[in-house]
Amino acid sequence: MTTTGTTLSAFLGGRLQLVQPARGHRVGTDAALLSTCLSPAAGETVYDLGAGIGAAGLGLAVRYPQCRVALVEIDPVIAALAVGNAVRNGLEERVTTLEADVTQRPAKAQALLPGTADHVMMNPPFHLPGTIRPAPDAYRAAAHMHGEANEEAWILCALTLLRTKGTLALIHRVDALPRLLAGLDRRFGDIRVKPVQPRVGMPAGRLLIRAVKGSRAPFLLLPPLILHDENGGFTAEAEALHRGEASIDWQA
Repeated sequence: MTTTGTTLSAFLGGRLQLVQPARGHRVGTDAALLSTCLSPAAGETVYDLGAGIGAAGLGLAVRYPQCRVALVEIDPVIAALAVGNAVRNGLEERVTTLEADVTQRPAKAQALLPGTADHVMMNPPFHLPGTIRPAPDAYRAAAHMHGEANEEAWILCALTLLRTKGTLALIHRVDALPRLLAGLDRRFGDIRVKPVQPRVGMPAGRLLIRAVKGSRAPFLLLPPLILHDENGGFTAEAEALHRGEASIDWQA
């Protein structure tokens, strides 16, 4: 794709400065929440699938300075922005960018190598064809919509990349939960789902999901994350997450 211009934006309370396309898909709450879903140990490797300009993966890297992050993006123009963002934030020694199609299973002859990830994070396209009007911007359209077969392929890609007992974290729409659980079943265990509600008493709009490859631990539905208080501002928990000062609580 081509971009018609870029902007420089602050992310995670100014901890990151990110160049992104001026039009089309823009980073926001979804990327901020995804960046707080994992807590890698020193020396561990995290893959960010469908990384875009690198917001979530770079957010994780800046919070955990002893881990390594691989940003995986199919679009060469957007991947180049991710490379630049890593350099801009002084993270290029620990963050690499790979141009790859995550709907293809990793193999030894490809950029994505099986069994090399301790953790995988991903924010796959949310919408199935026919459920929304395609965006006129090609980058935004690709970021927002794909088919069920591709949705399954993202999970299979993560499964192949992960070492045994490795962790997958993702964010998605609530209506995708049945499909996601079917894709994770028998491949992952210790599946924990945390709904994200705009306000108390409102239906959840997003789900945060964490799962462990090869685990047999039972499924858990956790208390929701509430984004906004009665005055419309962020709750204290949501504010801390958006600033990169806290991590998602996955405990029951």
